[in-house]
Amino acid sequence: MLILLPPSERKAAGGDGPPLDLEGLSLPELNPVRRRVLGALGEACLRDDAREVLGLPEGQTQEALERNRALMNAPTLPVSELYTGVLYDNLALRDLDPAAAADRIIVFSGLWGALRLTDRIPPYRLAMGVALPPEGKLAALWRPALEAALRPAGRLVVDMRSGPYMSAWKAPEPAVRVRVFRERILGGVPKRTVVSHMAKATRGKVAHDLIAAGADPATPEELLKAVADLGHTAELNGGDLDIILHT
Repeated sequence: MLILLPPSERKAAGGDGPPLDLEGLSLPELNPVRRRVLGALGEACLRDDAREVLGLPEGQTQEALERNRALMNAPTLPVSELYTGVLYDNLALRDLDPAAAADRIIVFSGLWGALRLTDRIPPYRLAMGVALPPEGKLAALWRPALEAALRPAGRLVVDMRSGPYMSAWKAPEPAVRVRVFRERILGGVPKRTVVSHMAKATRGKVAHDLIAAGADPATPEELLKAVADLGHTAELNGGDLDIILHT
């Protein structure tokens, strides 16, 4: 089983490790594109319209630009400690076996393409949905490199990424996309709606539970059974595993 995660906009304040060693990152096949994106991001952060180009919220612009400008010299920290926020709070990596988590998780990134939890990088801000001059849309830029570098070798891919990150690399079969719905009874009829905040929390919890249990499903049907055995309400709908929250 291989679990694909998005990054988080929220990140730890900083690290205490050595500066970025690009050659030391996993998936070294991605390094040519990583260098291109690093260079383009450095130039974008010097523009007068940097906030608009990078799609930064007004109140977070200064911090984000400072982090991006310092990427090559800033202290680093492991990916397992960098990302915070709802999904990663519920993933609770500190409570999981590090080797098992590192083997099963890949985190996608607009700046780095894809990362393992053991990779050391500095805090940064660059979403996959950005069109970065002069490279263009990051998802399209990353797609050929990711297709060449990522080979799940028959492992079941459990895709918990958000839309822009999914568009950068289509997981080959066997693959299951995890969706989250809230179900309410309205007028005696069950109605389901897509949730956002709780979807992140639920995906993080499901990923945590699967890794903590040592689950290694090889098929969508085995994944459904494992998730149900862990106490989650779930259904298989084609290539989607739907987690149902009852309120």
